Amino acid sequence: MRISIIGTGYVGLVSGVCLADLGHEVICVDIDAAKVARIERGDAPIVEKDLTELLRRNIGSRLRATTDLAAAVRDSEITIIAVGTPFDGESIDLTYIQGASREIGAAMAALDRYHVVVVKSTVVPGTTDDVVTPLLEEGSGRRAGPDFGVCMNPEFLREGEAIDDFMNPDRIVVGGIDERAQSVLMDVYAQFDVPKVCTSNRTAEMIKYASNAFLATTISFANEIANLSAAVGVDAMEVMEGLHLDKRLSPILPDGSRITPGLLSYLSPGCGFGGSCFPKDVKALIAFGQARQLPMRLLSEVIEVNRRQPAEMVRRLKRHYPDLRGVPVAVLGVAFKPGTDDIRESPALPIIQELRSLGAKVSILDPIASGHLIRETGWSDLIVLETLADAVAQADALLIVTRWPEFAELPALVSRRHVVIDGRRIVPKGIACTYEGIGLE
Repeated sequence: MRISIIGTGYVGLVSGVCLADLGHEVICVDIDAAKVARIERGDAPIVEKDLTELLRRNIGSRLRATTDLAAAVRDSEITIIAVGTPFDGESIDLTYIQGASREIGAAMAALDRYHVVVVKSTVVPGTTDDVVTPLLEEGSGRRAGPDFGVCMNPEFLREGEAIDDFMNPDRIVVGGIDERAQSVLMDVYAQFDVPKVCTSNRTAEMIKYASNAFLATTISFANEIANLSAAVGVDAMEVMEGLHLDKRLSPILPDGSRITPGLLSYLSPGCGFGGSCFPKDVKALIAFGQARQLPMRLLSEVIEVNRRQPAEMVRRLKRHYPDLRGVPVAVLGVAFKPGTDDIRESPALPIIQELRSLGAKVSILDPIASGHLIRETGWSDLIVLETLADAVAQADALLIVTRWPEFAELPALVSRRHVVIDGRRIVPKGIACTYEGIGLE
């Protein structure tokens, strides 16, 4: 099928290259001419495993990029909206959604055939029907239903694993105003032999929020248990190991072996979640409920637990350095998770900010995100390290914040003079130094 995608950020570009690789003809649209030029050169503007390979394999054949939204809509059968929906503290900001909807509507005015518009951006329930659809009708002078279709198709992509998640989904959710619109979108995913949920746009929007809120809740639950375990002298890793063996969490197969679901990775002590999805989406859902006189008490506490968790790293460090002035401290990992350079809402940010305010001499080590953090924060006083060996040589205290696999090599490098604060519990607690771990007394 011929598909146009509005927005070449994380969701839009990943969706575009994957759909092209599946054989569809895809036009990616962005207002940033420099970004469009990079994509046309086969140069991915974001860091994501396998993205560059798929981009270069398809650009110039089944995939192209442009700044001309109207032409892209006219040349396609389906238009996917994949623009940002930031949270402004009170509600999600629909500025980009509204702008894209108006432009798409104006472009559809020149069409004399049925066209389907798909919202893939994360939006609160009712947005597709009550905001996007009226703008499309106004701009096009046509009626949703008989003249064009409107669908909601949420994404379930993990940064660092987005290509694999798109190509090997666990489910596909297709919302739509009617069966005709849904059937067109279903054709896009005809190659996927996975459960497909056909539902209303509102339900599809809620499924996305419920999914992210559940995972965020799981993380904060694990951290709440971890902090209590540490307070009573129990290792939370052992607690979680016992919890994971519940057969409802890790089912036992007939041969006696166990399935280890990916969900269990969220049930582990840590220094908090970050990224562009969990914090934003949970806060947006809380605000959405409060605006309808439904206080979201559980989700509010999920955010509060997560807000407090990075401070646990500094609290543990101060056990050994009550005065941090001049103490060389290396923060290992600044991306919110491995496999990406995304620092949005990363636990490293409040940790570094607190260390700087306390006068520590802070250095940072991240395989790909260090430069990004300096550019985004302006913290030019930070020392950027190149290797784990450099961190061990230059710092007295090392704080593991991101679960990069490289940091598992730390036990072979540290000595008795070091203090290690393990925010992801990725190294053994018996290493030859002073060791502190989240969820450990």
